[in-house]
Amino acid sequence: MANPAFVYNPPVQPYLTILYQDDDILVANKPSGLLSVPGKAEEHKDSLISRVNTVFPTATVVHRLDMATSGIMVMALNKESHRHISKQFELRQTKKRYFARVFGNVKNSEGEVNLPLICDWPNRPKQMVDYARGKKALTRYEVVDVIPKVPPQPVNSAASASSYTSPSTSTTSELSETLVALYPVTGRSHQLRVHMLELGHPILGDRLYAHAEALSMAERLQLHAESLSFAHPASEDWLTFQTPIPFTAYAHYSPAPLSID
Repeated sequence: MANPAFVYNPPVQPYLTILYQDDDILVANKPSGLLSVPGKAEEHKDSLISRVNTVFPTATVVHRLDMATSGIMVMALNKESHRHISKQFELRQTKKRYFARVFGNVKNSEGEVNLPLICDWPNRPKQMVDYARGKKALTRYEVVDVIPKVPPQPVNSAASASSYTSPSTSTTSELSETLVALYPVTGRSHQLRVHMLELGHPILGDRLYAHAEALSMAERLQLHAESLSFAHPASEDWLTFQTPIPFTAYAHYSPAPLSID
């Protein structure tokens, strides 16, 4: 199946959200729909790093988020900081937590997906599982919440009312979506999106991987990089940054701090 046409319409409100900045690093909250770095075409030049560079010209990218993914990105403000933080990502010393709304009822309260990934070259930028040529990719997950499908309310019928099942007592077959916390151990392109798909629970609003029903359940990809922990490149102090989950249904949900053990 051909990929859907790519139309770039980056958000401008808010234009740039900086969570933290000192002499060595800058931490920003990237909105969904904004590229992390500029694309090749002129109309794709707007990006998070481009916006940051208008204020901090020395800032450089040490990791990326998919355009459709929102959340925390750290940038380096000098060469030594870039080297130091890049090494932490390379050695998998950073800690990351994402939240995603996925289709269906994830039955196990926690688990992991360990499937090697490679670029699906004829359909790029899609990725796919390939046991022979793929690179190791590991994601751990925890179920946070489930939202059941609400059956239609019966109309003026005592018999129907007696058989009505409320959301709190719905059977597992009626559960239509799950909020999961995702902990990527590796950092492959589209890793969380493909792993959730392979688990049988595509992320809602995913224009590349979701089936029609899951795609229709959200206007944007329901994937958010909520927490990031790493060692400060100068002080070596361990820093943890969090940003609120932007999904409407969880606007008031405050996750516990990310464990760095």
